[in-house]
Amino acid sequence: MKPEAVQQALEHFWIKRDEQRKKQKDGGEAGGEARGNGHLKAFEKIVADSFVDCGIGEGDIRMGKPYLPGYYRVRKQWDLVVLYKKVLVAAFEFKSQVGSVGKNFNNRFEEALGSATDLAAAQSENRPFGDVPPWLGYIFVLEETPDTEKLDRETRALFETDPDFNGLSYNQRYQEMMRRFIGKNVYDIGWFLTTKRSEDGTVTYKEPLHTATSRALQVAIEGRVKLVKAMLGE
Repeated sequence: MKPEAVQQALEHFWIKRDEQRKKQKDGGEAGGEARGNGHLKAFEKIVADSFVDCGIGEGDIRMGKPYLPGYYRVRKQWDLVVLYKKVLVAAFEFKSQVGSVGKNFNNRFEEALGSATDLAAAQSENRPFGDVPPWLGYIFVLEETPDTEKLDRETRALFETDPDFNGLSYNQRYQEMMRRFIGKNVYDIGWFLTTKRSEDGTVTYKEPLHTATSRALQVAIEGRVKLVKAMLGE
C-alpha cells in the first residue's frame, strides 16, 4: 500500500464527501452517499488489490456489501469479503467519521463491536465457515478537527469508569478502541487514519496507531493468504 495510493484514496474520500453534502444541500437524500460508502470505495479498492497481489482472483473478492451469516441475526452485510476455494479468507468493515464526533462515537463503536461479535458467535455455534476460522478487518478514517483533538473529555458514569480513558480526546478514544479490538481479537487487523483538509484544499493524513497502519495491514494480508493456502494443503 504505497503512500501515493493512500493519498489518492483520501482525495477521493473528500471529493465524494463534498458531492454528498452538495446533494443534501440541494434537497437530495440525506446521507445517501455516506450510507453507500461511496467515499470509502477507493480504500476498499486498495485492500482488494492487496489480496489480488497475494494471488487471490478478482472474482473471489466481493464488494457491494455482500451478506455473511450471523448468530443473533440471520445475516449481516460486510463491505468487503474475500474468498478462496469457497473458504472465507477475510471480511472487512470500512467506516469513517466526519464531523459530529460527539454524537456518533458510541454508534461507531457499537456497530463495530456488534458486527464482529455476531459473526464470531455464528462460527462458534454453527460453524458456517468450516474449519478455517474467520479473519476480520476494520478500517476507520477520522476527520481531524479541534473537536476530535480536545483533551479531557467527560468520563463520569454511575460507576467508576476505566481510568485509561481519563483525559483522552475523541481521536485517542478511537485509537484505544482499535487497539483493544485488535488486542482482544475482536478484529484481527485494523487500519486507522486521521485526515484533514486545509483551506487551499490540500489533503493530509496520519496513521497515529502503530498497530493499525497500512504497512501492518499489508503484511497481515500476505500472512493470512499464505495461512489459508497452507490450511488447504497448498
